Amino acid sequence: QLQLVESGGGLVQPGGSLRLSCVASGWTLDYYAIGWFRQAPGKEREAVSCIFISGNIINYLDSVKGRFTISRDNAKNTAYLQMNSLRPEDTAVYYCAADPSECSDSGAEFGSWGQGTQVTVSS
Repeated sequence: QLQLVESGGGLVQPGGSLRLSCVASGWTLDYYAIGWFRQAPGKEREAVSCIFISGNIINYLDSVKGRFTISRDNAKNTAYLQMNSLRPEDTAVYYCAADPSECSDSGAEFGSWGQGTQVTVSS
């Protein structure tokens, strides 16, 4: 069974950067699409970005385009979300999720989830 563990969250000032990691175990990530989602307090979970098995990328949030970059390193069984120029409104718990078929902006399509990592952007 595929298990995912996120790390890299923390407190950062506006304009700062963080790189989130999503490490997989129990199976190889080569055969999975990986999505990053986030959920802010009092808000619904939203899809941020997704990377297909092929390496193609889809970004779902206009607010993060040009600032966030998703990537994967199959040799390390790890996916990443590089976040630059962070804003207070990026504050949320960030989750990675895996699906053996394709990307989706619906979390319901993903069968494997990490526990989440908190990102707080504040001065």
